[in-house]
Amino acid sequence: MPMFRLAVIGLLCVAPVARGDERVQKFVSAQCYDCHVGEDAEAGLDLQALSRDLDDDVAFEKWVRVVDRVRDGEMPPADASELAPKQRKSFVDSAGSWLRRQQRGQYARMGRVRGRRLTNLQLERTLHDLLGIDIPLASRLPEEPRPDGFTTVADGQPMSHFQLERHLGLIDVALDEAFRRAKGRDDLIERRLSARQIARRNPRRRTREPEMRQGQAVVWSGRTTFYGRIPATTAREDGWFRFRIKASALKPPQSGGVWCSVRSGRNNSGAPLLTWVSSFEATEEPNEWTFEAWLPQGHMLEIRPGDTTLKQARFRGGQIGTGEGEPQNVPGLAMDWLTIQRIHKGADDKQIRKLLFGDLSDKSMGPRKRLRQLVHKFAERAFRRPLDTEVTEPFVKMALSVLDDDGKPVDAVRAGYRAVLCSPRFLYFAEPVGKLDDYAIASRLSYFLWNTMPDELLMAAAKAGTLSDRTVVREQVERMLQHERGRHFVRDFAHEWLDLSEIDFTQPDRRRHPDFDLVVQHSMLDETHAFLHAMLDEDLSVTNLIASDFTFLNSRLARFYGIPGVSGDELRRVEPEAKYNRGGLLTHGSVLKVTANGTTTSPVVRGVWVAERLLGEHIPPPPEGIPAIEPDIRGAKTIREQLAKHRSDASCASCHVKIDPAGFALENYDPAGKWRGSYYHRNRRLRQKIDPSYQLADGSRFKNIRDFRRLIVGRPDRLAKNVAEKLLTYGTGAKVGFVDRAAVDEIVQATADNNYGFRSILHSVIESSIFQTK
Repeated sequence: MPMFRLAVIGLLCVAPVARGDERVQKFVSAQCYDCHVGEDAEAGLDLQALSRDLDDDVAFEKWVRVVDRVRDGEMPPADASELAPKQRKSFVDSAGSWLRRQQRGQYARMGRVRGRRLTNLQLERTLHDLLGIDIPLASRLPEEPRPDGFTTVADGQPMSHFQLERHLGLIDVALDEAFRRAKGRDDLIERRLSARQIARRNPRRRTREPEMRQGQAVVWSGRTTFYGRIPATTAREDGWFRFRIKASALKPPQSGGVWCSVRSGRNNSGAPLLTWVSSFEATEEPNEWTFEAWLPQGHMLEIRPGDTTLKQARFRGGQIGTGEGEPQNVPGLAMDWLTIQRIHKGADDKQIRKLLFGDLSDKSMGPRKRLRQLVHKFAERAFRRPLDTEVTEPFVKMALSVLDDDGKPVDAVRAGYRAVLCSPRFLYFAEPVGKLDDYAIASRLSYFLWNTMPDELLMAAAKAGTLSDRTVVREQVERMLQHERGRHFVRDFAHEWLDLSEIDFTQPDRRRHPDFDLVVQHSMLDETHAFLHAMLDEDLSVTNLIASDFTFLNSRLARFYGIPGVSGDELRRVEPEAKYNRGGLLTHGSVLKVTANGTTTSPVVRGVWVAERLLGEHIPPPPEGIPAIEPDIRGAKTIREQLAKHRSDASCASCHVKIDPAGFALENYDPAGKWRGSYYHRNRRLRQKIDPSYQLADGSRFKNIRDFRRLIVGRPDRLAKNVAEKLLTYGTGAKVGFVDRAAVDEIVQATADNNYGFRSILHSVIESSIFQTK
């Protein structure tokens, strides 16, 4: 008997049974004990040994799964007993009440989320806003875990001595930059490089720099590492730079222009890693492009043809001699000039001085009083709420002690600010148990939509006490989404929700996917971001996540997908014909790539991803002793044959019925996200045709991805519920609990009249009691 049946028993034996509920006792003894007791219990689930203490999170989650499986008719199995609907409902109601009582009690004592702190990204952006600086900071911190898919979840935010040490170091780096900028040293530069300055200095030397050709600096299509590096762009110190280039294509292919990549790095074998900056499509007609990049000291640009489908020149010895590319009749990039401008993306130096020292023209108070005022105001900004003087007194005393020791007001101010930024009140969210006050709502809103501290307008609304008003909150949300920072929301959310942060984790095998390159990969990310922005801006139904009649393409990505009629290097809205099998997030190359390993695809991996990220199905880890599904590259066994064996195991079948449908439906997409009709095999005679047909858990059959999408979008409320749950988890720092389910249903129902629009769901989430309660 499968695990669900056993689970049922345990649940009722645990609490309801202990309370003398005879109906539950009867259900458990009749339905579960014969299979799920003792060392030989099916699926390894011994209900007698399972903890009855629901303060144990692991035990609580197991009981939740039991209730869910009984509710969904998965337990007890049909071949074990015939369970009347009333019996099933009675059990679910009784056990559900028990679980809800337990979780309500926990929430009342400790809140839904406990000890939540700023993520690395939130810490970086908050320091930027507090101090006016713009230098990258998050990369200096340890990598963060993502429980339930998000770094914002408090359960995955430990604080070790090592992390504290890194935090202190980060604060010093941020303060050093702010006080350096406050001194007003002019570090802004602007230079214009001619083609001769871009090209190699010695035309007789074999190097990897561009060569001069007819008054232009030229780079030919080729695979040589670091070819196209431009030493004249080397940064003398860390900083943000804006580049503008005028260029054209040489010998472009008939398919269009020459797609070029722009990357940065040291561009030598001692530091081989390069950072993506941008891409563009050069044509025979000269054009200009602008891009911005952070360059650490000693890093330079590499600009070169980046389309791997172009004919590639061959160069001997890893270096390129002047004139060696031209006779090989390959495409190239010809640069006329390049401008370099050092910029600041945050505040200017004058604004930073004001942030740090206030109005320097105010001479009405002495240095000690002024220092006390500066530290107190800074603490209020850093802690994101008004403070009593006794709260800031320890920080003020530290600043005053430095002033007394060396008499330098600037050192004293820095010491006070450093103490503030090392306080838990800065790093952690101050959220009282129960309903959030207006300042806590302001912070939750700001970190949800912007991943940074509230701005002045949001703090003013909190001070006025109006953030409990639904109309005011809605107006603030609209203002924040329309703000330039609001463009961060979709990118930040998708980065974790859709695992787009993992897109660099694997690289498709070049031999099998010669037309995949970094230009394609970054175009895929741009496609997904633009698509989600359109969903948010136009309040489009969440059904578009699965099936839509549009996407966003440039010429390079369209060619990769095999879709004709798209030109230019800017993304544009396109409505592909059905035969191209593109439509909806489900068929985006970014999603298809992060759900494959670069060499093979797995219906299990993709099926689990779709179930958990888009359909809201929780898939528990496989039972111990069950071997993983590995594609058989020799072709002896098909994926279907291997999965059929898994499904024959009762402990596996309950999950595979949810996993396999999406996995099979997506098998026509290869590891790089391209459409295919058969599995790859070196011997074409052994190629196996792909069969994407299968059936959903309810028995509905589909023949291909189009049928699958049609069936899934028939339940828009299910998709909306998943999006709501993901937004709540991301925005509150805690996953949706068992007791929260009714509130989630209300959120979804409130958006039904708007066809479950993405923006409508976002508003409904923010206005919910869950979002506005700790």
